[in-house]
Order: sequence, then structure tokens, then C-alpha cells
Amino acid sequence: MKIVIIDGQGGALGKSLITALKKILPAAPECEIMAIGTNSAATSVMLGAGADSAATGENPVKVACRDAQIIAGPVGIVVADSMFGEITPAMAASIGGSRARKILIPVNKCDISVVGSEDLPYSEYVRLASMMILDEVKRAALS
Repeated sequence: MKIVIIDGQGGALGKSLITALKKILPAAPECEIMAIGTNSAATSVMLGAGADSAATGENPVKVACRDAQIIAGPVGIVVADSMFGEITPAMAASIGGSRARKILIPVNKCDISVVGSEDLPYSEYVRLASMMILDEVKRAALS
């Protein structure tokens, strides 16, 4: 199962998510965690967190989304020009158009508010997202 984590700016959210996933998915060698940064700093931080592979930029986002089963990151990854312009329209379209299950973390820094989402600590969003990814991995293993 290919899990793609996409993040930008400093890559802190992606790093936290990869760290959490590596703790709960060690017994799932069939899971590949690929980190894609919108810049080299974010990519480097996520690779340092234990991603199995990593790449930077628009084309890697487009290519990885073609065969990903899960895509995770801040909600801004599906909005063109978000994250201070780091998400290009082509990136947002590739992510949004992917058949992968998208697990988006409501980060209000992207000038996006998600109605119904609670105002939780960052660490709790990461925990919830990692548990949701684990559920998807288990569901896929059963089918």
C-alpha cells in the first residue's frame, strides 16, 4: 500500500505524521510511506522522520498521486495557491483527482476553515489522522 504524505513550508506536520505512522505500522512491511515536499526543506525533514522514499515539487506530486492508495497532509494541499503559494493548481488538481483516500488535517494557517472540525491541539490532529490511516490499511488488508 502506497501512503503519500504531502507537506510544505517547514514540513513539521508531515514529519509528525510520518513519525506517528512509523510507530503504528512497523508490522506492515507492505506499506510504503512516501514523503513529498513542496520545497526541499520540507522533503528533508520528512525523510529524516523515516519516510521510505521522498521527492520534491510539482511533478512528484502528480506522479505519486496516480497510484497512491492514501494521500495525507494539511487541508491546503487540495487548494490551489494555498500554503503561501506552494501548492500549484496542478498539484491541487492531481491530489483532488486521485482515486486515493485523502486524509486531510484541518490546519487553519491555510486560510481555510472546515465547518464542524474541532479546534484541537496539533498533536491530536496528527494522532487522529494516523489512526484513520491505520484503519484504511487494515481495511485494505481484509479486502
